[in-house]
Amino acid sequence: MRSLPRILIVEDEPAIAELIAVNLRHNGFQPIWAMDGETAQKELDDVLPDVILLDWMLPKESGLSLAKKWRGDKRSQAIPILMLTARGDEVDRVAGLDAGADDYVTKPVVPKELSARIRAALRRTQTIEPSISNAKSLNKIGDVEIDRNLSVVRKNGSEVALTKTEYRLLVEFADHPGMVLSRDQLLERVWGYEYLGDSRLVDAHVRRLRVKVETQPEEPTMIVTVRGMGYRLLN
Repeated sequence: MRSLPRILIVEDEPAIAELIAVNLRHNGFQPIWAMDGETAQKELDDVLPDVILLDWMLPKESGLSLAKKWRGDKRSQAIPILMLTARGDEVDRVAGLDAGADDYVTKPVVPKELSARIRAALRRTQTIEPSISNAKSLNKIGDVEIDRNLSVVRKNGSEVALTKTEYRLLVEFADHPGMVLSRDQLLERVWGYEYLGDSRLVDAHVRRLRVKVETQPEEPTMIVTVRGMGYRLLN
């Protein structure tokens, strides 16, 4: 029997955590609750979850700090992180994405939306297949190489640590060299949702991807912005 996806809820408010857990169980997930970063780390050390729901405001260590730490740890760097936040400030949301979150969910949580975002995150962790029939198993873009057989990216021969979402984003660009891809197209193809999406997700992930694959991220020559339209890969 296939085990249910394990969802680690890192939330210091018991009432909120229980409400989320009840809804997750109802939708076919296995929730695990941690009330702070220390408890969450013990859960991670024990068994890796499939998805992490991470509250921004936590005692002792903030969700922002935890996201950065887990993204820097090779063992946990590929786990999708969804930031739970009551903050309405766009700057704070973007900060969470830049820290390594794949997505964010605003409180009060809407159960249907949360389940949809978790399922989309789980789909992104699956093995990547070339999205077009003539896609090569090995792509070279300047000094960057995408090895699709191993789902590995190298720059100047050294492996680059990408999250699954960053990898899918780079593959999508590689499958459409020279083509302008809008934020809505990328949300649908990479994140797997349409109306649930937010263009800030795309912008934050493109920034993170540039830092890892561009020689000069502030003056990109590989993934360039097409003002008012989206992004394009120059090969």
